[in-house]
Amino acid sequence: MTADARRTRLRERLNRTRESIAAACADAGRDPGSVRLVVVTKTFPASDAAALCGLGQADLGENRDQEAAPKAAELASLGLDPVWHFVGQLQRNKARSVAAYAHWIHSVDRERLVDALDSALTPHGRNMNALVQVSLDGDTSRGGVPVSGIAPLAERIAASAHLDLKGVMAVAPLGWEPAKAFALLNECSAAVRRVEPAAAEVSAGMSGDFREAVAAGTTMVRLGRNVLGEREAMA
Repeated sequence: MTADARRTRLRERLNRTRESIAAACADAGRDPGSVRLVVVTKTFPASDAAALCGLGQADLGENRDQEAAPKAAELASLGLDPVWHFVGQLQRNKARSVAAYAHWIHSVDRERLVDALDSALTPHGRNMNALVQVSLDGDTSRGGVPVSGIAPLAERIAASAHLDLKGVMAVAPLGWEPAKAFALLNECSAAVRRVEPAAAEVSAGMSGDFREAVAAGTTMVRLGRNVLGEREAMA
């Protein structure tokens, strides 16, 4: 596929995705502007990310630093500055790399990671927006803090010098009805807002359940294949 053909396809899919989000907002009685679309570009080339920037898509997501860091650097070399959202599990030894390019981290799930990110951001002289990732079913192997640990972690983020506590993130557990998952996430959001009243962001909803997430009040949906098509299997 030529670059022009790929750009045309991305434009069409991006427009359809935005229309679908707007329709979900209308069904929920919400302003479409209240939901931010984060297009997750993992496994897709930097050329796709650059094309999305050219189409006015400001927010891009990645979940593996080894892919995200060079992609962010390539776009920067082209003079492009999207808002990068790191949405995957993060090891502390990658904190320094992520701190160099990410504007948002959706996956803060332990206090030691808070400390690593805070330290890594110090040389950059800037802050990063942080969301508490919640494990709604308590299975932390896939990332996330148990519901019982939300408040202490939120307090640790709020007390850090370079992380700004903005809200919560979760993935609906396998086998759960999305509405049940997102209702519980709303309770988690309330717990975080008791620590920081302005931390009202809710990152929830992917390709299969973003409509339910919008109905439940999410402020960010993380969509990939809706815009970019099917992903190839990762090695």
